[in-house]
Amino acid sequence: MGSFKGHALPGTFFYVTGIWWTLKAVLKYACKRHKRTSYLGSKALFHRVDIVEGIILVCMALTGMLGEQFITGGPYLSLYDYKKGQWVQLLGWHHTTMYFFFGLVGVADILCSTISSIPASLSKLTLSNALLVEAFIFYNHTHGREILDIFVHQLLVLVIIVTGLLAFLEFLIRHNVILELLRISFILLQGSWFWQIGFVLYPPSGGPAWDLTDHENIMFLTICLCWHYAFSFIIIGIIYAFVIWLTSGPHLLRGWATSKINAVIQGASLPHVGSFPESKEDYCLFLFQKPSDT
Repeated sequence: MGSFKGHALPGTFFYVTGIWWTLKAVLKYACKRHKRTSYLGSKALFHRVDIVEGIILVCMALTGMLGEQFITGGPYLSLYDYKKGQWVQLLGWHHTTMYFFFGLVGVADILCSTISSIPASLSKLTLSNALLVEAFIFYNHTHGREILDIFVHQLLVLVIIVTGLLAFLEFLIRHNVILELLRISFILLQGSWFWQIGFVLYPPSGGPAWDLTDHENIMFLTICLCWHYAFSFIIIGIIYAFVIWLTSGPHLLRGWATSKINAVIQGASLPHVGSFPESKEDYCLFLFQKPSDT
């Protein structure tokens, strides 16, 4: 992770995951709010989604672990060099350990979705555990570095600890969309802050270098963290508004269902389409409403 790309990769993983979790959380809330019988609101679909999500999380973790181990100058799975009598790239092993625990989150998602005897809340507990382990690793990650380097990582540790505690609260208090979105806002903040650390410590080619001993840079980055957090709420608000609009009121995605309802009221019937045989349940493009809902 000692490069711009090394910070951009986990930042991208956290940000993409945060956006996906926002979509899923708001969609669950919208389906429950409208109290409609819909395929998208069914437990079966979300179980399948959780399995796919778990597989993707495992793949992300493996990508990060392999990247940390086998990049140029990496430890190549060697922890201790007995010839030189010293440890090999311990910072790389720090990052590998972090990715490993997030891989366990994906494994927990898969197990909770496929084995009914495992409580679903295990995935939240595993996520909380991964975040607190990550905070512990980064707390002990910057010994002997410049003051600005230490400061940006201290801010990151603060964000991670809050996220881990919120995930643990989710483990105790289930089905609370406000708490879930609050935790996701810190996931997004963590993702964007990884990118910010990359720009501060490893500016892309042509970018101005930061003075790692300037106190004013510390003051600016304090404000900058708040801006990052505000932007994460803007992203969540946009996604929330879009999903609520998508699942309420007649619009393009529900146009077919609205036409069907109007035709039934007027005593008419929709023309039969030979390529799509009539099924027991009529589904609209998005909400898959049953005739009984009308």
